[in-house]
Amino acid sequence: MGSVPDPGELTELAQPSFEEFQKQTSLMTSCTLLWQELSDHFTSLEQNLMKKSEALKQMIETLDNQTQTSLETLKRREVTIDHSVEIVAGKVGERARAALESLEKARDGCGDGSNDDSGDVDDEEGLLSALKSLCLKMDARGFWNFVTARKKELENLRSKIPAALVDCVDPAMLVLEAISEVFPVDTRGDKVSNDYGWACVVILESLTPVIVDPVIGKSRLLVTPSVKEKAKEIAETWKKSLEERGRIENVKTPDVHTFLQHLVTFGIVKSEDLALYRKLVVGSAWRKQMPKLAVSVGLGDQMPDMIEELISRGQQLDAVHFTYEVGLVDKFPPVPLLKAYLRDAKKSAASIMEDSSNTGRATHLVARKEQSALKAVLKCIEEYKLEEEFPPENLKKRLDQLEKTKTEKRKPAAVPANKRTRASYNGPMPPAKAGRITNAYVSSFPFIRSPSHSPQYASPAAYPSPPTTVYSNRSPPYPYSPEIIPGSYQGSPIGYPAYNGYCNGPVPAPAPPVYHPHHHQHHQFHHQQHYY
Repeated sequence: MGSVPDPGELTELAQPSFEEFQKQTSLMTSCTLLWQELSDHFTSLEQNLMKKSEALKQMIETLDNQTQTSLETLKRREVTIDHSVEIVAGKVGERARAALESLEKARDGCGDGSNDDSGDVDDEEGLLSALKSLCLKMDARGFWNFVTARKKELENLRSKIPAALVDCVDPAMLVLEAISEVFPVDTRGDKVSNDYGWACVVILESLTPVIVDPVIGKSRLLVTPSVKEKAKEIAETWKKSLEERGRIENVKTPDVHTFLQHLVTFGIVKSEDLALYRKLVVGSAWRKQMPKLAVSVGLGDQMPDMIEELISRGQQLDAVHFTYEVGLVDKFPPVPLLKAYLRDAKKSAASIMEDSSNTGRATHLVARKEQSALKAVLKCIEEYKLEEEFPPENLKKRLDQLEKTKTEKRKPAAVPANKRTRASYNGPMPPAKAGRITNAYVSSFPFIRSPSHSPQYASPAAYPSPPTTVYSNRSPPYPYSPEIIPGSYQGSPIGYPAYNGYCNGPVPAPAPPVYHPHHHQHHQFHHQQHYY
């Protein structure tokens, strides 16, 4: 029989097999984890690819829709060109005939002055008739003078100018020639102070509905290529003149408004100039029409950043108008902005009081600033119907309080009737403050004139002031002149008791007009005792 193996030997043979099993188990676990990780990674890649594929499909569909819409628009524009041209040609013929008739009437009535379009008009019909006559004759200078002379009739002009421009043979050219005196560059000279930016804006706004296509609307403007090219040249000239005007920061708001309205009216906005447009809009954001103009020149996508910029500059009220124009009220709630605007106004007022050396003037400026802020906020609350979120009662009370304080300050202070009464004096009464002015002289003798009526006190050297412990020094010392003026008594200013030792002595009779300091002091003291 074979020999039985030793148990120790069996143990030594089995040990390597168990370690190998552990290694295999660890390797399987690692492979499983690696497989799971790779599986998750590929699953994520697949999901991302599917999302991107879906996004590309949507973009392709959007582009297809836009392309289809553009093709339909182009086709419609092409189809409507003949019709639009026919309509415009008919209108031009009518306007030309009307212009000829107007010229004939003007020629016939030249002798009696009935063709004076720049004269006064009594009503709205007369205003429209005069404007139409000027437009029919393409009288750009007369049209400009007529409009600029009627700033008080601004609302009537807004409604009547478009109706008058309809009868014009070439309304766009008429408008460019009319405003050429002040836009793009003011040619009137430096000494002219009248700002006609309002007239340019009104005329350009009135031109917009006149030059739109009668069939497809604002998408096509009925402006000849030559006129449009001239409008572009005017815009470039204005931009070049910014350096002469002192850069964008120093350009006047009416000029900015005219420029932007010019771009919108003639449809000559440039995408490469959006940065310039933004600076101009932000710099003149307080203008009422700026939010709409900003959208019209292509700044709609930049509105959130522009609103944040306005808020950072302390122009919360302007930011509110911009938010409502572009529908960002949820992102920029108006009530917190209005409250922040009032807080900033109070801080500004406080800084004025701290920095000012003239307290009275500073108080007046602070009150005016607070009044302006309250009125602006109240108007904004009313315009956007914010009464429930921001009750205006407290603001109105504060405004009434400021108005009342302002009115009370304007009332003159009441002076008692017996304050200046003196039974022993029958001559002219002294000034209101003569009783407390330290050296203002009023004669005790009826035939002697008061220094307030004597010419010798016009430009003298000042008389020495007395000690401040005797009388009030609220009024400046009255000047004294030692010069003798023929025909008048040389009166002397009042002295002070116990001053320089001159306290006693009889009152001398009126002396010849020779100045003597000792005699002058005695007379002063006796008269002062008599008056007080």
